[in-house]
Amino acid sequence: MEFTLLIIGMDANAYYMARCYHEKYHKKAYLIGKNPIWFTDLSHIVITKYNPNLWNEEEFLKELHVFYEEHKTEKILLVSATENYIELISKHKEELEKMYYFNYPKSSIIKSIIDKETFYKTYENSNLTLPKTLYYDCKKDKDIKIPFDYPIILKASDVVSYRKLEFEGKNKIFKIESEEELKNTIAKIKNGGYKGTLIIQEYIKGDDSYLFDVVVYSDKNAKVKRITMAQIGLQEHEANMVGNAAVLINGFSTFKTDDSILKDIVKFMEDIKYTGFAEFDLKYDSKSKKFKVLEINARQGRSSYYLTKAGCNLIELLASDLIENKELEYQVLNKPVLLTFVPKTIIKKYIVNPEFKEKALSLWKDRVSPMKYKNDFSLRRNYMLLRRDIKYLSDYKHGYWKNS
Repeated sequence: MEFTLLIIGMDANAYYMARCYHEKYHKKAYLIGKNPIWFTDLSHIVITKYNPNLWNEEEFLKELHVFYEEHKTEKILLVSATENYIELISKHKEELEKMYYFNYPKSSIIKSIIDKETFYKTYENSNLTLPKTLYYDCKKDKDIKIPFDYPIILKASDVVSYRKLEFEGKNKIFKIESEEELKNTIAKIKNGGYKGTLIIQEYIKGDDSYLFDVVVYSDKNAKVKRITMAQIGLQEHEANMVGNAAVLINGFSTFKTDDSILKDIVKFMEDIKYTGFAEFDLKYDSKSKKFKVLEINARQGRSSYYLTKAGCNLIELLASDLIENKELEYQVLNKPVLLTFVPKTIIKKYIVNPEFKEKALSLWKDRVSPMKYKNDFSLRRNYMLLRRDIKYLSDYKHGYWKNS
């Protein structure tokens, strides 16, 4: 089957989706993004184009029209690496589906998931279990009383606008230890230019191995066809990366739980008629013996490349559903797969769950590293990957987040 892949974005997510395409079809993907990022800019498996104004809606649509005119004799599969572009694709679905093949939910569903305040309020009475949550409006709220114990979690509701800001001390997620720290952090965020709502949540106790990653694919008819569940042994500890998995194992858990959470997620997805990829961030609450949904990403996740090793190439799956119109069967992908962004020395030193660490090391020889692809060789890119591994030593030694 012949088709062209266009990916919007330049991050790790964009790179491994291009890798999926290259591994299966031996072709280069086209990438359009705002600015160069070295691991895609130095890659030999992609063709890149940059537009620093790509977040602008008119510029975004113009780029998609230009690309279509250049490739209109081809079937074009459109994939986004980030939610802000997915939101634009969904908003202009009727226009874009005349040119491209893609699978994203309707705009109202996207908005209900991307904005965290809307997400928690919309789905608080769904079949999912969510953390206890409060909301702080940066434009009008002054003080707030916290009805649960410290530490607590603080994060932006509007992740799209928050991502665009730059200020000293900016973290993706804040772990707050006291009322004074909460007041100071809110002031810092407001002074940094954020004007939306902040999410304040109970902190669910447990080290990084209490975190789990679930990836779901719902076909164009809103039926779940693929689902995975991976235990995270280590998340990124750098301030702007907390919340992203650094080491995970698919089809494995050190907790004695059943598969009821997967059934709940399938029901949720089909009840809201979701289409396309979604990633669920979960944390196991040892008190209630339940998995609590921290958030949902309306896309494949940064670490979702492990599906390919588990037997499901993400690009092939999209092409089978959208271009070939194949009838897909429901599959739980439970093959044990170790995915890691970090070198072995980090696993040995910083994973605190001994059972997880033992399993990770036993799978090391057959690991997958999304950014390290043997068929994408260049001296400069490999040098940068080595520098990145070395930087991880500092990130975990001095990192903002502690695995506890």
